[in-house]
Amino acid sequence: MIRTMIDHNSPLGRLRQRQRVSSRDAAQKSSRTTKRRWRLSSEEERILRHVMTEEMDYIDSEEFRKPDAEQRIYDQAPAVQKPDVSWYRPLMDDPTPARNQSTKKTSTLLLTAAEERVLFLQYNYARHRIAELQREIGSTEPTEEQAKEILRWYRVAQSYREQIAETNLALVLAMAKRTRMSEVDFADLVSEGNMALLRSVDKFDCDRGFKFSTYACRAILKAFSRQGMKLSKYRQRFPTDFDPSMEKSNHLETLRRTHEEECADEVKHIVETNEAELSDVERTVIQHRFGLGAKDDAPPLTLEQVGQIIGVTKERVRQIQNKALEKIRAILEENVAETSIQEMLEEASHHPSPN
Repeated sequence: MIRTMIDHNSPLGRLRQRQRVSSRDAAQKSSRTTKRRWRLSSEEERILRHVMTEEMDYIDSEEFRKPDAEQRIYDQAPAVQKPDVSWYRPLMDDPTPARNQSTKKTSTLLLTAAEERVLFLQYNYARHRIAELQREIGSTEPTEEQAKEILRWYRVAQSYREQIAETNLALVLAMAKRTRMSEVDFADLVSEGNMALLRSVDKFDCDRGFKFSTYACRAILKAFSRQGMKLSKYRQRFPTDFDPSMEKSNHLETLRRTHEEECADEVKHIVETNEAELSDVERTVIQHRFGLGAKDDAPPLTLEQVGQIIGVTKERVRQIQNKALEKIRAILEENVAETSIQEMLEEASHHPSPN
């Protein structure tokens, strides 16, 4: 009854009104302070959006499910030295052959299989933790703690990804220089190789027992091949007018022919020495199918002719041939990887010192 008698314009009414306004302002200020306490930078917001919209892939390992996996993989693992890549930027600013001629030497870091395993487990465990957080959050908004965890593991993963890629930069250069594709710009070739290297880092499974360089070499060569095919299609679509002064010589054809002869000699050597551990039947099929017998002028035989010699159908000959070629191809790729690493060491010794 007394409350209804108090007019809003009375001194007591005005006092109560000021108190309500003051309380509301304090609540709003407190809310703004809470929001400011956790404010992401634009880069962190971009990373968080990217991570929450795309499922994180990783290469799984039994190590991730062991007790104290995080301590085993990070704290108890031996430290792996980071590479010095100060030579790379000056080299790519002027990627001409003359740029590589220098007498100053610098150290090149080559990882052992055990060191590679340490880095890849650390890289994939970080991605594994991000994937777990994605499943935990689902379609809801991440909490402050979850967002911070995602950003932390994302930075860890990117750090190890960069370290692995930088350690193998010289492998891309060595492979690019071995590739006889003079019609492709060298810088474009290296760029394609670097992208293939990063894809290899994402897909490599260290538990299979292979060296990363062997796996990466195959991906880099495929990337170079795709780049050559892309350029060839482009030139077919946009041909230039015939100009006698710009007519090509047969230099590229000569190089291609020389390269084919070198490859043929290497395959013949692998078959003769049986580096690929072919069975007697496989060696017989390869020798007859490709004229690699004792006589250099022996003509290649058809599948049917070889089948008559060894007493099987031509389809069976094709199967034996394909299996043998896979073995030979594996040896060739191993030889390319070993040669590329050797060249990488030789070329790195000629890179100018940053000092």
